[in-house]
Amino acid sequence: MRETGIGHVRQIYEGSIMKEVEKLEQSLIVSGITYDYNTAKISLFDVPDRPGIAKTVFKALAQEKINVDMIIQSTMRDELNDISFTVAEDDLVKAVTIMERIKHQVNATSISFDANVSKISIVGGGMISNAGVAAEMFEALADAGINIQMISTSEIKISCIIGAWDTEKAVKVLHEKFNLQYIS
Repeated sequence: MRETGIGHVRQIYEGSIMKEVEKLEQSLIVSGITYDYNTAKISLFDVPDRPGIAKTVFKALAQEKINVDMIIQSTMRDELNDISFTVAEDDLVKAVTIMERIKHQVNATSISFDANVSKISIVGGGMISNAGVAAEMFEALADAGINIQMISTSEIKISCIIGAWDTEKAVKVLHEKFNLQYIS
């Protein structure tokens, strides 16, 4: 069955449970934790802060059909930035080869990569209207001695790149922090 409304389309599937977003947000800020071991991090250092650098980097990857997940660009210093991004670990060798090929085109001083990382995320519709969720996530990870290498956020998800060896511990401490053991 398909319902349409002004400005949006909503699909309803048999067996689905629908609740008002407001009520869901009030009762459950974070509704789940996800993690992904098939993640690798690549960084380009000291690229000039000028138009076209990001286009060159990410177009080269797209032309080779490499999907990029998280992208972080640092704050400019001395008119230079660092750009870090993640790809599937399966694409790491190909992506690093591409970055080596365009390194001089974007004037990067160096490239680094790390396949021994994972992405851990908390997700939930309640994050959009509740301040401090990111701080709670970061507190739980810090208290467990887990270093955060990259952070990316959206209205319903906060993702962190961490050492792969810390993934199980991170899942456990975040599960406890957000009381997900009580979800039924």
